[in-house]
Amino acid sequence: MYRQQLAYLTEWFKLKHRKPIVIRGARQVGKSTLVRLLAAQSHIELVELNLERNPELATLFQFRDPHKIIQLISLQTGKTIQAEQTLLFIDEIQASTEAIVALRYFYEELPALHVIAAGSLLEFTLAKTGFSMPVGRIEYLHLGPMTFAEFLLAMGEHKLAEFIEHYQINEEILKPIHDKLMEWVKIYFITGGMPESIQAYVEYKTFKTSEKVKQSILSTYQDDFGKYAPIMKHDLMRKMFTKIPTMIGNKFKYSQINNGIKSATIASCLEQLCLARIAWKVHHTSANGVPLGAEQNDRFFKVLFLDIGLTSTALGLNYLNILDISELNLVNSGSLTEQFIGQHLLYSNKTYEEPTLYYWIREKKSSAAELDYVINVGQQIIPIEVKAGKTGRMKSLHLFLQEKQRHLGVRFNSVQPSLMDTNLKLSDSSKVHFKFLSLPLYLVGELRRLVESL
Repeated sequence: MYRQQLAYLTEWFKLKHRKPIVIRGARQVGKSTLVRLLAAQSHIELVELNLERNPELATLFQFRDPHKIIQLISLQTGKTIQAEQTLLFIDEIQASTEAIVALRYFYEELPALHVIAAGSLLEFTLAKTGFSMPVGRIEYLHLGPMTFAEFLLAMGEHKLAEFIEHYQINEEILKPIHDKLMEWVKIYFITGGMPESIQAYVEYKTFKTSEKVKQSILSTYQDDFGKYAPIMKHDLMRKMFTKIPTMIGNKFKYSQINNGIKSATIASCLEQLCLARIAWKVHHTSANGVPLGAEQNDRFFKVLFLDIGLTSTALGLNYLNILDISELNLVNSGSLTEQFIGQHLLYSNKTYEEPTLYYWIREKKSSAAELDYVINVGQQIIPIEVKAGKTGRMKSLHLFLQEKQRHLGVRFNSVQPSLMDTNLKLSDSSKVHFKFLSLPLYLVGELRRLVESL
């Protein structure tokens, strides 16, 4: 199945002097498959090592001479390794700090060799006190679940994917096309973006097979707790793991997990889920300028789950007992819609940039307001509201635009796109003038491109 990051890796592959790439992402988002796709597309020999499955291979990296390491790998695998004709893939590299350190020597002394590493629990190694990656000698690629556009391609809907990719603002989307795309959005709400779940649906065309895959993935994540959390915290981790999908779209409160446990203990467990990239914090920012993280307030945050399909399964929302797909009422699925938009925005930056996402909140008795998301496109700060259905009040968006003197607001909902020049008088008699860009959910992957075109 095609991944958009393949284009980035292809360009990297063509460089004469390249840094090793480290793919960072949660378990089962498709890191290994992406590397295999690159090798197949490039017609190059793939030498793959899995340091978690075969921990004895870690001893191959105890030397600082990359030529010696290559010789040992060749003897171990029985494959000839030639710099320009081989792709060395070190999977689950977090199992060996020596292998991580060796990436530096591959770059310095053997840059012609294509080297890619990946690790599903790599963040825990990086977070260890006293350990640092080879700074300036590697580059990162961040991989999340498959996007809606990638999902369409997997479903064979190449024309729809191409239509979305080239859509221009003010271009009319006829109702039959819009309705078809929204039906696919509903299906994506259930299958989600985990590659194995999508593959199961592609092969068998039933949600039952996809559901089994997602249940298995959720179980695997919980089984992993033993790899990074003390056993006394496992019960709390499981409770938090099952609770997070019910909290999407709301300010995170430690008391909602367990009001009898110290906030610091709960915060530690949440941080571990975030390091595993199973959960993501969406921090409050004052959003007065860029970078948005400069005014991040760590006390206020929301939480997203890794994937909307896993969220649906965790919430018990699936099609096993639903005969008609139209019975999934998006109007009553606000948290799912916010998850859908959020996970796409999270990975909408450059593929080598750390995924980050923010929201804005003002807690005043007389004029409380909250924006679902805030992003920046260059120097431009974009407030975003997410509505599950066709309508919904936009008070918070208007207050933000007036307070921050911004002139573009974005809404995602279930109707066809539109762009309007808007003049409003707020309740305090102040006026606000702005462009209001309303987009259907399926265009979330094109938001940055569309904003840049205005």
